[in-house]
Amino acid sequence: MQTTIKSPISFSGRGLHSGAPATLTIRPAGAEHGIWFSRVDLNEGDRLIPARWDVVNRSPLCTKLENASGVTVSTVEHVMAAIAGCGIHNALIEIDGPEVPIVDGSAVPFVRGIMQRGVRVLDAPVRAFEIMQTVTVTEGDATATLSPADTLYIDFEIEFDDAAIGRQHKSLRMNNGSFARELCDSRTFCRQADVDAMQANGLALGGVPGQNAVVFDGDAVLSPGGLRHSDEPVRHKMLDALGDLALAGAPLIGRYTGVRSGHSLTNTLLRKAFATPGAVRMVVCDAQMATRLPGYGLVWDEIPQVA
Repeated sequence: MQTTIKSPISFSGRGLHSGAPATLTIRPAGAEHGIWFSRVDLNEGDRLIPARWDVVNRSPLCTKLENASGVTVSTVEHVMAAIAGCGIHNALIEIDGPEVPIVDGSAVPFVRGIMQRGVRVLDAPVRAFEIMQTVTVTEGDATATLSPADTLYIDFEIEFDDAAIGRQHKSLRMNNGSFARELCDSRTFCRQADVDAMQANGLALGGVPGQNAVVFDGDAVLSPGGLRHSDEPVRHKMLDALGDLALAGAPLIGRYTGVRSGHSLTNTLLRKAFATPGAVRMVVCDAQMATRLPGYGLVWDEIPQVA
């Protein structure tokens, strides 16, 4: 059955790229509502933005949504990953600024907040998108693929020259609480040279190493406290992928394989999948199929506690 959050939960902080302060509130919504953002700081025009692949204004650094009136909200991937990973299908996400607060750079504050409030079951069946044929997109040395599978798998590989990152690979099923247990506390990361370049161009203004980002330089981890996982970078890329795939508009059943891919390429993949005849079909999930969806089997005690 479809779900929503039981009661509102708010998060405050600064945007990673803009540095602008914002408060985000996840509110319950009824069956068939889906996930929508609302820019409550705006007094005129259409403030509602659907959390959907076809309104993504593609960027390599974050996922930005823009409605037909030009109203935007940026860096939605972590909260969307939390919503998908907790098995939430309907919510209104109010925000009083242009960018989602980065909190600690991961999705774990959102996951813990949602699960503290609890999940309410609604009187409507869940519909999911099932991948029926393989679709691949390539850009340079990066590729992203969706292929048929019996649940949502995320398979990711990254490779960086920095020895502290190097080559990393991980594959996970997204049901039975694996997102919360394995991925949700992994933070956004970058190289020191990238930080310098972004800040010179007016970006990454809200980033604080050790507080909301992991910074690497060659063989060194510059962030105080080090890593939460030895392979935290690839885990974070998988977190991002789940958040970007959640913009399909319903849970996905299929295997996502990413090699050096990012936000923009994942969105290109969704666009190609939905444009390819026969590649995706919508299914109504019975009780057995629902056990294979992201969020199913999440246990509070398995959610990481972080300082």
